[in-house]
Amino acid sequence: MTVEFGEILETPRDALRLKLRAMRRLGWWLLAAIEGRLEKRRSRRRLSDLSDDELRDIGLTPAQVKAETSKSWFWF
Repeated sequence: MTVEFGEILETPRDALRLKLRAMRRLGWWLLAAIEGRLEKRRSRRRLSDLSDDELRDIGLTPAQVKAETSKSWFWF
């Protein structure tokens, strides 16, 4: 069994491509996770700006809003 010179060079290149794809997927996943947490944070801030009448319309009490908005930004 002989190995051609071109085959030897393609193996590391393919491995590098696979690693780059995996890193790209991880990067997109990380960005999506951060965006999701930031959106949750924005929603909590908007919730804290609602009046008592608006809270009553959506079925929440001020105590529930306080409990939700006091959570950390990375809490899901």
